[in-house]
Parts: sequence; structure tokens; C-alpha cells
Amino acid sequence: MTAQKVNLADAFASFSDHWSPKVAGEINDMQVKLAKFEGKFDWHHHEREDELFLVIKGRMRMGLRSGDIDLDEGEMIIVPHGVEHCPEALSDECHVLMLEPKTTLNTGNVITEKTVRRLDVI
Repeated sequence: MTAQKVNLADAFASFSDHWSPKVAGEINDMQVKLAKFEGKFDWHHHEREDELFLVIKGRMRMGLRSGDIDLDEGEMIIVPHGVEHCPEALSDECHVLMLEPKTTLNTGNVITEKTVRRLDVI
């Protein structure tokens, strides 16, 4: 495997679907995923995996049972495993980079129409 440069603007421009993470790279047992958010996702949690969300474009809200946290471009949040959460785009569309273990299912402990079991690689 060789080192590769990823242009985030080009990577986000390469897909249009929402709530369907794409793998942009791997680091050890982790994946760098890119996703476009639109509207509200599903409430869920992950038993074993922590997740990092970095807003690249737009605004998002991380719904938490303890209180919502709004994020602007260039801001990030780490959601610890076991914490129920619900991402939501506050702008028409929000571009988000996520760093999480390869084992992470996007809908965590629930299966919905937004569940993606096989991720495309950009």
C-alpha cells in the first residue's frame, strides 16, 4: 500500500447520496469515512465504538439525550461508545468526515432503511 493524497472537495463531489458513508482511507483498524447529511438521522448508539465527526461544510447538530450540540464548519465532536446520539444537518446539506473503527455500522444498535452494510470506497 502506498501513501495517497485525498482532496476532500473532490471526494465529496464524487457522490450525491445522503447518509451513506464512503471510505476515503484506512488507518490501522480505523476508517476515514465521508458522508453527506440531509435532515435528521436515526437515534442509535454503538456498543464498542467511539466516533469522531468533523464538519467540513455546512452545519450539523449532534442530538444527545443530555442536550444537543451544534457544530459549524471546522468543528468536531467525539461521541463515546454507548452514548445514544442522533446526527442532524442544520444546513440544506452537511459534509462530514468521520473517523471510526472498521466494525462500526452507521446505524449502530438499530437497523433501518438508512443502514449501510457495505461501504463504497472513494
